[in-house]
Amino acid sequence: MNTKFLSVKKLFQVFTSFLAISSCGLVYASDPWPVKPISMTIPFPPGGVATMVGRPVVDSMNKVLEKPIVMENRPGAGGGIGNAYVAKSKPDGYNVLFAMSSVSTIPETDKISGKPPSYQTSQLRPIGRITSDPVVMVVRADSPWKTIQEFVADARKKPGKFNYSSSGNYGTMQLPMEMLKADQKIFMVHIPYTGAGPAVLAVLSGEVETTASGPSTVVQHIKAGKLRALAHSGEGRLAALPDVPSFKEAGMAVEYNQWTGLFLPRSTPEPIVQKYRDALRSAINDNSVKTVLNNIGSPVAYLDGPEFQAFWDKDIAKMNEVVRRIGKLE
Repeated sequence: MNTKFLSVKKLFQVFTSFLAISSCGLVYASDPWPVKPISMTIPFPPGGVATMVGRPVVDSMNKVLEKPIVMENRPGAGGGIGNAYVAKSKPDGYNVLFAMSSVSTIPETDKISGKPPSYQTSQLRPIGRITSDPVVMVVRADSPWKTIQEFVADARKKPGKFNYSSSGNYGTMQLPMEMLKADQKIFMVHIPYTGAGPAVLAVLSGEVETTASGPSTVVQHIKAGKLRALAHSGEGRLAALPDVPSFKEAGMAVEYNQWTGLFLPRSTPEPIVQKYRDALRSAINDNSVKTVLNNIGSPVAYLDGPEFQAFWDKDIAKMNEVVRRIGKLE
């Protein structure tokens, strides 16, 4: 048989296969979207930072998108279950993730724990950052500690006697507390819960002595006289809590921000990604959203997709170094 004919035939087959794949992608990307409700995964229980920040944002995005976004809580593994669910979902735009900064570190913490990673950060595409807040360390209002210095001095005298709660191992509420422990050479027992809501409730109920959470989950309790803020992990003073010093101001090397943002599966078609970016940008510019977020102590700190990706790359490297210092948790 003519080898030249075979070569031409082979080339034709490759070319037609390429066209078929390309055309499938084009048809897929140009299909009307959305044509059904969208599922937004919240990887934590109701009542935490993600819910409180996510609700007004979703309500505003629903004014722009043709179909509603339905918030669904998928808690567990410090956010890992929900993060993995979206990372591995079909990239058709109908599954979006409302993540917190723990999304950066969970693959690394799985590795440290000797488990196969539940997902890889490379499987997710950042759409936009929404907020970026320090955490606020709180105790019950009827506790004996009036300042962070008093608490640390007491903890140093009683190693292992104080417990602190968090949203899960290596999560956004544990990392700053571990920074405090290392910096001040104190020992407290970590009690992980399934999210920020249950972790704050543990302080309110007296199950633990303290926790460090985003302003949106503690400001209301502070203003109601149920919790006392000792310090926060940001710079300067917070607008929502102007009387609370930063750890840095108190002479303690604890600087940490927990952020929120939207993610899609990495290979989601570009036209769908753009619709999400437009809808989120519209929500961020919605005055009612800004008002709600300001009132709960989590003002907008928006970054659009490309800028968010650059920020996230740096955050992954920085926070993974922190979890490696913590090491394996028994």
